[in-house]
Amino acid sequence: MTSRNLLKNTSGAEDLKFWDVTSNGGDGWKVEKLPEECGFIVDDGEDKYFVTSFELCLKKQVIDLQAEGYSTHVLDAQPAVTVKDWYSGWFTGSKGAWCGCIYHLTVQLLDGNKKVLQEFKPEPVTLDAEHEYMSWREVSHTFSSYGPGLRYISFQHGGKDTKYWKGSYGVRVTRSSVTLKA
Repeated sequence: MTSRNLLKNTSGAEDLKFWDVTSNGGDGWKVEKLPEECGFIVDDGEDKYFVTSFELCLKKQVIDLQAEGYSTHVLDAQPAVTVKDWYSGWFTGSKGAWCGCIYHLTVQLLDGNKKVLQEFKPEPVTLDAEHEYMSWREVSHTFSSYGPGLRYISFQHGGKDTKYWKGSYGVRVTRSSVTLKA
């Protein structure tokens, strides 16, 4: 089976379809078009991203690996599972400044009863608008040696802004991916 992205609607082309919004703080999740000056370096034809607000916003997808065509035999062989996500802070010309933000990511490998086999949950990342250029950043992790029984993958990400500005000035996320190397 070829490696393909198991997440759906990873840049907001279909608004929030396929995503379970678990926290919708502030003014909630929004989908926006990438502005020309945003500095995103991947040119794959996608031109949207998700953006959070001034209180915590989180969304997730739970991938059913058997529904995606992976047999128990393949899954119990513990194929490498790679997750990637892109995130950035926000510049607003109307306020004339970068707005700092906090980014959260939690990815869990789950068994048939949805018990955690392995988890990737880095410390939340704070992008400080006063001291950092708010360019796009990629986070990546590969799971291995997690034991037999993998059946689901839970991918959750989001965040908020650090200045409590009304509107959508929190962390931006796009191009998330979960792939198996079977």
